[in-house]
Amino acid sequence: MKTANKSFQAKPHEIEQKWYVVDATDQVLGRLAARIATVLMGKNKPTYTPHVDTGDFVVVLNAGAIKVTGSKLDTVTYQRYSGYPGGQKNILMKTMLERHPERVLRDAVRRMLPKNTLATKMLSKLKLYTGNEHPHQAQNPESLPN
Repeated sequence: MKTANKSFQAKPHEIEQKWYVVDATDQVLGRLAARIATVLMGKNKPTYTPHVDTGDFVVVLNAGAIKVTGSKLDTVTYQRYSGYPGGQKNILMKTMLERHPERVLRDAVRRMLPKNTLATKMLSKLKLYTGNEHPHQAQNPESLPN
């Protein structure tokens, strides 16, 4: 009797999560966000399972020192809405990088993650810092491979 091939399904208690650190200085926003989103989802591992959070933690240093190509600084806008009539505000990427530089990268990564409740858990594993220091030395983060 022949046995059927079984596909692998990761279980939440079997997953080993690693910590990676990446320096965002002079890296292009979209390319960096795509690499980070892949690691947060766990698609860089052979044990990837869509309905289980198999991703790793990512610590990003110098999040405000990213580069954007073309004229995106003057054309890309971020919308907020307070919930009140007339409460919609549009902010250019240039001013967002000056005021809250980590939000630009967080939004880019968030938009590349799946649109479900698992994405919130994945995004919580992204740690963004505007300086060179981070409080995660105890986790022994490795450099993010290319």
